[in-house]
This record gives sequence, C-alpha cells and structure tokens, in this order.
Amino acid sequence: MSRPIPQVQPIEREEHPSKGRYVFRLGGDESEMTYSRAGESMIIIDHTEVPDAMRGRLVGQTLVRRAVEDARAEGRSIVPLCPFAKAQLLLHPDWHDVLKR
Repeated sequence: MSRPIPQVQPIEREEHPSKGRYVFRLGGDESEMTYSRAGESMIIIDHTEVPDAMRGRLVGQTLVRRAVEDARAEGRSIVPLCPFAKAQLLLHPDWHDVLKR
C-alpha cells in the first residue's frame, strides 16, 4: 500500500535557461525529476530518481503531477523520455492534454 508524501514539504522547482528539475526533500533524502527545455513551449523529462527511503509514498507520481500542472499553467507540452514519467503520463488520461504527440 502506498503512503502519500507529507504535504508540508513543498516540491521545489529549479529552472535555468536550458534545463530544470523538480526536487522533493524529506529528512536527508532527495528525490528529483530533471528536464530539458526545448524552446519556450516544450519540456523533455529525461530522468526521475526516488531513493529507497521514499519509495511507496507516491513521490515520483507527485513530481510528474507538478510538471503537468506547471505545463498547463505555462502553455507548455511535455515529451517524456524518462520511462517512469512516460508510464505515469500514459496512466493518467487527464494529463494527456500536455503530452506532446
């Protein structure tokens, strides 16, 4: 059974001109999902990493959800090269509006 992540810890977003990442920290552990920017209207998610201490807490799914929410708000689409992010996007039909086809 999955335990959701504590909502008191926000997911941080670090964005630079060509790359960015979403980060969730809990204790001394850090989960991240990285992406590259492809112009102003698209991001390419290339990696998701969740340490063993955070597994089963929906951390990876929450990172992808945050990217979806930001993409909607900013008018961007997402290309999921990361297998985990791609699986999450395909599992959630309500996220397909930001999926680059």
